[in-house]
Amino acid sequence: MGGGAMSTLEFLGAELRRARKEVGLSQEELAQRISYSSSLVGMVEIGHRTPSQDFIARADAALAAGGLFERLLALVRADAAPPWFREWISVEREATLIRWFEPSLVPGLLQTEAYALAVLRGGRMLRETEVEQRITSRMERQAVLRRETPPEFVAVIDEAVLRRAVGEPALMVEQFEHLLRLTEQPHVTLHVVPADAGMHAGLAGAFILARTPEGGEVAHLDTPLRAHVTDRPDDVDSLQHRWESLRGEALPRRASRELIRELAKSWT
Repeated sequence: MGGGAMSTLEFLGAELRRARKEVGLSQEELAQRISYSSSLVGMVEIGHRTPSQDFIARADAALAAGGLFERLLALVRADAAPPWFREWISVEREATLIRWFEPSLVPGLLQTEAYALAVLRGGRMLRETEVEQRITSRMERQAVLRRETPPEFVAVIDEAVLRRAVGEPALMVEQFEHLLRLTEQPHVTLHVVPADAGMHAGLAGAFILARTPEGGEVAHLDTPLRAHVTDRPDDVDSLQHRWESLRGEALPRRASRELIRELAKSWT
């Protein structure tokens, strides 16, 4: 753990290891009792894997922990997003409309877990514990599109997103199939700015606009250091103009889906 502050995920793992040893079980014996692999138990204990709710419920029962690990898992999930990103997550959860432009990657709410992991690990800027926390946060955020009354979600991506290799070809095929499934839902729309559009207003970078239940707009912009969230009218107005320009360059919904299908073949 490098002598630094222990993350909540590492703390959960350390408590699991302590409880296991207190009852005299090896990793293999605990794994057998909860019907998971010993390698997964080991990864959880060193804070390199975020356990599932089922794993934790079984471990709680096997170690007679009285719900301790379920409570710790709730803390891990609450702490999964970087502190500077939590403001945006609260906005996202309440939004009635989310408009998202991405020039480089599939938008986070539309990523498969394998694609997201490849993105987070590919930059080689995060420790494995940080990767695990970020992936937990990203997968949790996607629940906003599955809630009973989901927001309208409209994404515009550059065609380069569909041509950029993120992991193995099979991973890309899975991601394309996931996009096609998601965009069958009436509240999820994806448009692609074709390569022959040339220069366009989105090349300055990604941004998101979220409409609040009160009708206001909040914007999110990413930087290499942290997210910038703003509801300043001038900022929001500027991004709305940029969004309308991008929508004008993008293919219609049906044509965008056809392009995704066509490019998916190039990864097989």
